[in-house]
Amino acid sequence: MSLETVRSYWLICLEIVKMASKSKHVAKGRVTGSAGRFGPRYGRFNRKMVNESEKISRAKHLCPMCDTVAVKREGTGIWVCKKCGYKYAGGAYAPQTPGLKVVLRTIETKGE
Repeated sequence: MSLETVRSYWLICLEIVKMASKSKHVAKGRVTGSAGRFGPRYGRFNRKMVNESEKISRAKHLCPMCDTVAVKREGTGIWVCKKCGYKYAGGAYAPQTPGLKVVLRTIETKGE
């Protein structure tokens, strides 16, 4: 093997490694979304929890009356359907709390 072929072989290998290193690797400590406004403050786990809860509270949810995805959070624990106008109390960050889900499941099993 000549020196030129070895050099070209290593250049090709180097290009392959560069392309592989650009693939889907995300830094462990990076928390984006609504918690990005905090910057590096408060710790990664706390910012992650804030991001998840705000993502749930700002999403549209299923209306229990008209079965459309149109329920938005109006205030702390107040949820309003934008289609039928149904207003009800729910959890602070989600329209159905885990406790309510357990109660509804119990009612369904007792009714059968």
